Amino acid sequence: MVEALLLVGVAVAAFVGYNIGGATTGPAFGPAVGANVLSKAGAAGLMSVFFFIGAGTLGQRVVTTLGEDLVTGANVFTLETSIIVLFFIGGALFVGNFAGVPASTSMTAVGAIAGLGIATNTLDWAVMGEIAIWWLVAPIIGFWVSGVVGRYFYSTIDRWVAIESTDGALFELDRSGTIPRPVLGPNTTRRELTGGIVVIAIGCLMAFSSGTSNIANAIAPLVALDSVGMTPMILLGSAAVAVGAFTIARRTLDTLGNDITDLPLTAAIVVAVVSSGIVISLSAVGIPASFVIIATMSIVGLGWGRATRTVTVRQGLKGEKEPTVSVGALTADEMPPIGEGDASDVPSAADLFNPSTSARVVLMQNVVPILSTVGALVTFAALFAGIW
Repeated sequence: MVEALLLVGVAVAAFVGYNIGGATTGPAFGPAVGANVLSKAGAAGLMSVFFFIGAGTLGQRVVTTLGEDLVTGANVFTLETSIIVLFFIGGALFVGNFAGVPASTSMTAVGAIAGLGIATNTLDWAVMGEIAIWWLVAPIIGFWVSGVVGRYFYSTIDRWVAIESTDGALFELDRSGTIPRPVLGPNTTRRELTGGIVVIAIGCLMAFSSGTSNIANAIAPLVALDSVGMTPMILLGSAAVAVGAFTIARRTLDTLGNDITDLPLTAAIVVAVVSSGIVISLSAVGIPASFVIIATMSIVGLGWGRATRTVTVRQGLKGEKEPTVSVGALTADEMPPIGEGDASDVPSAADLFNPSTSARVVLMQNVVPILSTVGALVTFAALFAGIW
């Protein structure tokens, strides 16, 4: 009976990993796919490799936080409770993936485990509070760092990494030899190649950061059991993520790469670097972080920084000139020097975001963690009412 339950638990953990692959491949490689620098299959392959590297290194610390520190009861994580927790994590993430929206896997997983802890009165509120504080602080850090970049450095970065797209593929396979090898496309320029390499490298960094933070969401409840080892579960979880990256992630790649926004490639690179840096830093100390929320605030901060270039700090403090603060500033080809220009130089946010798709993303970003948390809390409260 125990062996059968363990197989069920492993299967549910794999299902969670599958949905993590679907939810996180889009944010990592959506810009590269949207810019026609990388195919969906190429994105899935790179996601699989770098997620595994992140999971096998810093990811172990986050597994320990969710599996051992968040709930403190000696017998809270049993095979039965672990399966139920993983079921709500995977089920909620599947809802988001089915809608083509990359939900916050960390918030979804922490919510389900917290639901178990509250229902059994074993939740370590100090650990939960630390995680919650960082969930609030990290997006603020992302906003301000991106704001500074947008105000002072964006134009310089844009000149460095802007991709000048040409007709045809960036790379092609030369099949003239025994072993096919990648070669440059017929129209690929040196600048296009450099920009393409940069955006792919940033996607790999994001995949690594996803592995550091998200592997715990798939395996932590089972690793908390003495009978399950961390290394085999990391291998299993990473393999499941790879399957999700090659299959269901195609929907989120379309959403992040084409539908939600016309985010310029330079802006996507800045947001990716800032967000990944924050996520990796938090993972190093065992804090599960929401990349999607941090990235969203980074986009807003980057637009805010660019928009405020029309006002100097002195003018702003004295109230001599009011800026038009809009993420639409990211669509402007050129912004005036600091202190010059006026509000009419700042494009509207409607030029950047697709309103209907953005509304769907915001809705699902809130619905998915709520489904996981409330579902687990209600289920465990009912199950343990007559047992504990």
